[in-house]
Amino acid sequence: MEIQALPPALQRPFQPPLSLGFPFKPYFLTPTKHAPWHSTNNSFVLYSRFLHAVKFRRSFATVTATTGEAVIDDSDTTNNERGFVNIGYISSVHGIQGEIRVKPATDFPRLRFSTPGRRWLKSKVLGGESVQEVELEEGREHPALKSWILKFRGIDTVEQAKMLIGATLLVTDEDRPELEEGEFYTHDLIGMRVFMKENGKLVGTVVNVFNSGANDLLQIVLDSSFDMLDKSGKSRSAEDASDQLVLVPFVEAIVPDVDMKKREMHITPPKGLLELNLRFDERSKKERRQLEWKERKKFQKHLIAAKKKLIEMEQKHVFHGFQYGEKDQWSLLSDQIVGVNSKLLQEALQSLEQPAKRQVNITTKKNESLWKVAELVSAIEAKLINSIQIPEEYFLNGSENKFFRDMQEKGAELMSKGKMAIVFLLNEEERQGSISDSNMIENEAIDTSVLHMFQKVKDRVSVPLILVSSAQKIHSLRNLFRSNNYFAFDSEKVWFLEEEKLPVVSSLPEGQNKYKILMKSPWEILQSPVGSGGLISLFSKHSIVDNLIDMGVEYIEFCCPSERTAGGNSLLFGLINSREAKIGIQISPKITDLEENFDMIFSMDFVKKLTKQSNKLQFDAIPKAHSFVEKVDKEWVTVTSSTPNSYELSCSIHDSLNACSLDKVCIVEVTE
Repeated sequence: MEIQALPPALQRPFQPPLSLGFPFKPYFLTPTKHAPWHSTNNSFVLYSRFLHAVKFRRSFATVTATTGEAVIDDSDTTNNERGFVNIGYISSVHGIQGEIRVKPATDFPRLRFSTPGRRWLKSKVLGGESVQEVELEEGREHPALKSWILKFRGIDTVEQAKMLIGATLLVTDEDRPELEEGEFYTHDLIGMRVFMKENGKLVGTVVNVFNSGANDLLQIVLDSSFDMLDKSGKSRSAEDASDQLVLVPFVEAIVPDVDMKKREMHITPPKGLLELNLRFDERSKKERRQLEWKERKKFQKHLIAAKKKLIEMEQKHVFHGFQYGEKDQWSLLSDQIVGVNSKLLQEALQSLEQPAKRQVNITTKKNESLWKVAELVSAIEAKLINSIQIPEEYFLNGSENKFFRDMQEKGAELMSKGKMAIVFLLNEEERQGSISDSNMIENEAIDTSVLHMFQKVKDRVSVPLILVSSAQKIHSLRNLFRSNNYFAFDSEKVWFLEEEKLPVVSSLPEGQNKYKILMKSPWEILQSPVGSGGLISLFSKHSIVDNLIDMGVEYIEFCCPSERTAGGNSLLFGLINSREAKIGIQISPKITDLEENFDMIFSMDFVKKLTKQSNKLQFDAIPKAHSFVEKVDKEWVTVTSSTPNSYELSCSIHDSLNACSLDKVCIVEVTE
């Protein structure tokens, strides 16, 4: 069957997408089966049997944890009796000799990545998973990128290496190193029954383990037989307590006994610990059923509206998955359709049809399209933008300059009064070339640099905080904050938002100026992060602006944290306030990519204006090579290509300058 695609695209029905011409032994894993949904703090968390695993060493009253190794069970015993251990995932290519870059998920990186021998690669294929054998020839560490560079036999070109991006790297279960006494793998802890040591009563079952930085936490689902009190001391029925989730620190003082043979542990929790995270529903069964019915009706209305929008955009092919599969897969597709931001998608596609210039026009004194460091410097030199220069030494050792001190003190005073909110965009490392499998990094530990970042913000109790991250990180972030007392931030002023995404579209327009949404599987839309420009859309979607105005917030700081950017920039805040500017930006000659390292402060009235004029953001179409599926003559086929065959839609928050007069912009330029 001949399919129109970019040459040298490869197409075949329902085959693993990693067929690259070298020997392998493919087979399919059964689709992931999920446990029922649980509600925690008004948010739903899905627990998969493909959980991340951590190796623990319990010493005295503390636990030291690293990223561990995740065990993947293979229930298809007709093909293979052996299970697999997740040791990392392929994030990108390296060089031009077929090398790939792996982000580790193991306590034994040198053993796993530098020792030649057999490994396995797992990739998603149309709702299932395929695993194939590869031969590791050599590997070396890349400390700066917290990754390893590997070379597989038979992978000798960039094109071949690109086909592996996004795959999970595995070893067999029996290859796991034996642990010393007092060490545990998370996979072995999950499913263990938990009892009270003092009376032997069953508490519940361990369903997850989190590395929070300070302590490691067992997540336990309570048994219906366990007697529980709510925070007021009122006894709750077994039905109310059943399926509630509690967090217990995995330290020897609280978990003194772990019996791996009996698959049980005993705990001695301090009074009130188990009740700390409980959320009881005071409504009757009838009221809860009525609410569930209303929620279903509400979702159906949203689904109908979303389908109508996609039909108007000539994207009816997205619905083909409803003709195949099972109820769970139809539900997944429905969620995917409702989740599409059709308004933003329309604006992005319209933006692509009318590309703008990517430069600052000094002659006409108009700022157009995407801004970069060099262009901001040009605007400063042309005296189109107010600016001050500050030596880098000032941030390291302070300065005697009275103006700098006054601006910093002014900004600090306003922050202490709650006049500025902070938005952290927590980007995933090494996104390029890959749309990650959520199961790979579902419970990956938050980098310790993030912990230090929160602690650097002064007057935290007064500062509203918005954290924007990938869907895979949100749950870990919530648990991180809960277990660290919200790092002294006010828990009522902290938001956790999933980053904005848009569908990946074909690079071959279907008809005149029509782009086609690509499908990852018949029931999943291929999507990619929008970038920092998506923050404005999130603010509009979640009514963040109105909430902040009610709190008395007058400015919002947007930053992508790094070693040079930690948030809470009181100097920039004082400057923008004193000059009555709408936008304040801090730049440095050492930062060449403003999208990856930015620190900006907007006035609240300007943010409100942006939420109503999101068309001011200029989208870019980034060519990428992706595998996707499409229906041809009643048959689903997989299309792959070694060259770009699709566009990821992206926009930058710096394009907000298009909506602001340059005399209302001020720049802090850090000099060497």
